[in-house]
Amino acid sequence: MARVLSISSQVVRGHVGNSAAAFALQRLGHEVWILPTVVQSNHPGHAHVAGTRISPEALRDMAGALAKNGWLGEVDAVLTGYLPTAEHVDFAAETIARLRELRPNLLVVVDPVLGDDPGGLYVAEAAAARVRERLLPLADVLTPNRFELAWLSRAQVSDAASAVMAASGLGASQVVATSIPDGSSGNLVNLLWQPGAVSSALVPRLATVPHGTGDLLAALHLARLLHGASAPQALRLAVAGVAAVIEASAGADELRLIGSQNLWAIHEV
Repeated sequence: MARVLSISSQVVRGHVGNSAAAFALQRLGHEVWILPTVVQSNHPGHAHVAGTRISPEALRDMAGALAKNGWLGEVDAVLTGYLPTAEHVDFAAETIARLRELRPNLLVVVDPVLGDDPGGLYVAEAAAARVRERLLPLADVLTPNRFELAWLSRAQVSDAASAVMAASGLGASQVVATSIPDGSSGNLVNLLWQPGAVSSALVPRLATVPHGTGDLLAALHLARLLHGASAPQALRLAVAGVAAVIEASAGADELRLIGSQNLWAIHEV
């Protein structure tokens, strides 16, 4: 069992942000400490949403209390997700640096939740720029979608070859790039770039998918790495897990994460 500090959004109904990642990590045997950047009724993609943003100052106070109780040194990994402002990115970067002083082998997974096709950025551009500036250099693993990979790398990403080139310049030891167009089949490919090696998993292009698949994939990939899986093994199991949840969620407006757990919570590596 590993201890994961997860800094992202949280919703009352549905499975996005921490409300997807935490259960996936817990179901696969890890302890999750949640620091929510926002708390909302549901994903903003629905007709009505209510909630509040948790200020960076409040998050610093919570992290400070954990430190004063002597617990921060117990953290094995950090997962970052939705960070709505540049100041939230600063908090995440400061926290990772603080933890790395306590745990030099800390595993840092940055899911750069910045935007998606076709709408583009859905966080402030200042926040996205701060992710590029401050979080990318701290990340061991990055999990961008096609849009995010292109934005962070300042490069055109239109196929697997251009995705590999873009990923190679981001500085992480692993980049899991999702929803990359596969020209030969018309489907999508999820790519794992590592220095000197590339793995891939073809996935179908679906007309509609509930929100939260990116959060889920990042969490499943991290969970498998913490079990000792190689990066290609972690990718294979994470992609298979997300596919199982999507299939079980057909016709639903949210991921059926809980009801499908026996399909994806397989403890092989």
